[in-house]
Amino acid sequence: MCSIMYIQAPAFNPSTPHCFFRQPISSPFHSSSRKLYNGVLRFNGSINVQFSNGKKQRATVSASASVGQNSSIHSERTRKVVEHICLLKAKENLSEEEEKDMLDYLYTTQYQMRGIVAITLGRISDQNVENYTHAVYMRFQTKEDLRKFYENTFYLGVLREHVMPYCHDLTYVDFESEVEDDILPIFRKGEEFDYGVEFILLISIAESELRGRAEEALASLAKLILEFPSLIVQSVQGLNFCPSSKEYTHGVVIRFRSLEALELFLGSTEYKDIWRSKFQMITQKTLSIHFSVDPVGTEIM
Repeated sequence: MCSIMYIQAPAFNPSTPHCFFRQPISSPFHSSSRKLYNGVLRFNGSINVQFSNGKKQRATVSASASVGQNSSIHSERTRKVVEHICLLKAKENLSEEEEKDMLDYLYTTQYQMRGIVAITLGRISDQNVENYTHAVYMRFQTKEDLRKFYENTFYLGVLREHVMPYCHDLTYVDFESEVEDDILPIFRKGEEFDYGVEFILLISIAESELRGRAEEALASLAKLILEFPSLIVQSVQGLNFCPSSKEYTHGVVIRFRSLEALELFLGSTEYKDIWRSKFQMITQKTLSIHFSVDPVGTEIM
């Protein structure tokens, strides 16, 4: 029988972010609501849209009424994608040159094989109990693309020659998710993805709770996230299917618009209430990390 311990909502210690780069998307926002949050007026609602071909489709409207922002309409059509997380523990005396070499080669894997549609990576900005130092987040079109990635000779060479000499441990989490069926959200491209903070939350849920209460908890978190379009660009979550790493049962990746947005969300009463009421009793272990995302530039390649 699994022993269950009480775990507080994952938090973080803000520190000076150091990282590397890039990316994408927006999320669909619904649930008819209108709320004033830290000076930003948010409206979320659903409408029916009739296209020129006569077909009707339900769509969602999200508006952040801060200065300079416009409302946007997001289709509710979604597409399945596969998310891949790799956490690394680098050696203590890793030099800047070695770090750059390692991250450069990991980043260029997207140009050496098909199937990778998005990638961000960087040095983890906050302290964590497992002492992970760097994170890589990739998105694949299909599970078959991910399988080929693990077996790709170029990637295996990068690990052998440019990662393992500098790191002593790797942890993988893979899960399937759904995103808005549009180019920018799928490929995590566009102005919204050029900057921000990538937040990764890994959760281990008791096996007896993997259905029922676990699904309810994750659904509650997803619903809450949709209420914060002024803070969050995109969020995905899913059940870990990586055969070589079963330490965590679920993964969540949230792209925040800024470090301040991350702080506001994790510090909100709504998030803490959901964690306490939905997750605390069924969660055995958690790990949360974040890293800064900046446009690809002179620091890499």
